[in-house]
Amino acid sequence: MSFTQGLSGLNAASKNLEVIGNNVANANTVGFKGSIAEFGDVFAAALSGSGTAQIGIGAKLETVAQQFSQGNISITNNPLDMAINGPGFFILKGGAGGAVYTRNGQFQLDNAGYIVSSAGHRLQGYPAGATAVGGAGTQDLQIPTASMNAAASTKIAVGLNLDSTSPIINPVTTPFDPTSPATYTNSTSTTAYDSQGNKQIVTMFFAKRAMNQWDVYQTTSDPNSTVVPPVYLDPAVNPGVGNWVPMGGASPTLSFDVNGTNGSALPFVGASFTALSGAAQQLTFDFTTATQFSADFGVTALTTDGYAQGTLSGFNVSPDGTILGRYSNGKTQTLGTVASATFANMNGLQPLGDNEWAETGASGVPLKGTPGTGLRGLLQTSATEDSNVDLTAELVNMITAQRVYQANAQTIKTQDAVMQTLINLR
Repeated sequence: MSFTQGLSGLNAASKNLEVIGNNVANANTVGFKGSIAEFGDVFAAALSGSGTAQIGIGAKLETVAQQFSQGNISITNNPLDMAINGPGFFILKGGAGGAVYTRNGQFQLDNAGYIVSSAGHRLQGYPAGATAVGGAGTQDLQIPTASMNAAASTKIAVGLNLDSTSPIINPVTTPFDPTSPATYTNSTSTTAYDSQGNKQIVTMFFAKRAMNQWDVYQTTSDPNSTVVPPVYLDPAVNPGVGNWVPMGGASPTLSFDVNGTNGSALPFVGASFTALSGAAQQLTFDFTTATQFSADFGVTALTTDGYAQGTLSGFNVSPDGTILGRYSNGKTQTLGTVASATFANMNGLQPLGDNEWAETGASGVPLKGTPGTGLRGLLQTSATEDSNVDLTAELVNMITAQRVYQANAQTIKTQDAVMQTLINLR
């Protein structure tokens, strides 16, 4: 039986060298998972049953087990490169339309805007606005190239401090005039947008009328026009200087308590202005955070909810898989969410090549969701996961496998010499 034992040992050592060679060949393959050869002994039972003096008849390859340990993370310059830091697989639509799974996060856009792997398989995820992100209903992820539509401004939130030591301006002797700085204490401006995204400059004027009491006036203007139309002229009086009505229609507009905080009824509804499209728009002003302290006038916050039309200027992927688009109007918008999948038994996956696996009955069904939920690892963007092959260890394993091969060959050689001695007996 020594020939059989030696031959099985040669086959086993040869398979081990093949596994080691495949690991070494893929030492630089992104997302590759190394394998180890697992062997078992072959035992021939006697017809009369087992015995204590029986000898095995060699070794056999039981399985080639892949090692799904985490590989090192390398930084890249591609914003679509992604690495999973922890358990999980990217979900791709394979060539036959079925789902395949990979750890290789080298992605790019095709000519239709879909996110694809180097093999051309489309990355799966959840579309923007999905009501149940995290379930099984994934679809091809596509980066839309359409512009973000303009939105009309409806609210302006103002945070500021009005100097409590400012002198009082008598509205009778010094009526408000937006062209005369002597008729108001301070002013600030911001940009609002009409329904077609055209800019409207909104200016607020603050005039101290009494202790802890201020009037606020508003003007709007179309930057394409040379006329600055006042919007708070009292229609009951002939237009002209002195006919301005404070915001809210009554004086004072802002009242502060002894602690310097705003105690006025909020928010204030400003007058409407006419957009270039002809639509009338109403602005609401929120002075909730306004204060009056003995300090210089200063604006701490000035936000408007409208915006102009914007074109997609770039995008990035968050650790939780959210794809966030950046637009030329300074706004951001969710474009979709990358999905990932885990399996009860990763070693049961079927290797397909191209760094892809398919589910099997042994692996269990994929548990799909978003990165960072359940047992799924987070994403690291502009990065890829290196092969988990330890090249130094593989070279040492190769030497060991070579010695085992030589030893089994020597077993055959020795058995041959024994047989030759028997044949030569006279």
